[in-house]
Amino acid sequence: MSKMAEMAQTIEELRTAAASINAAADWLYQQFSGDDDKAQATEAPAKKEPKPELKLEDVRAVLAEKSRAGHTAEVRALLQKHGAAKLSEIDPANYEALMKDAEVIGNGS
Repeated sequence: MSKMAEMAQTIEELRTAAASINAAADWLYQQFSGDDDKAQATEAPAKKEPKPELKLEDVRAVLAEKSRAGHTAEVRALLQKHGAAKLSEIDPANYEALMKDAEVIGNGS
């Protein structure tokens, strides 16, 4: 048998062994997972974590990056669209909308 054929056979044996180990791990998991774990797993996706509140610093960082990338005029227009001449004048409740508008700046849109 050539070296390449031996190597191919060894690789195939390793893959078979890995599949067997994976099947054994799945079986063990099913055997030792209780009903409590299943109930928690179904409840977890139902709970939504609240989005972290955007802060002035977060918005400033994004807008500063857009400005450094050569989009200062677009950033100023965006601030004016939201009723302010500078970022500190914008109501924190509008930060999320401002961030969504800022995402498209410089993306070729």
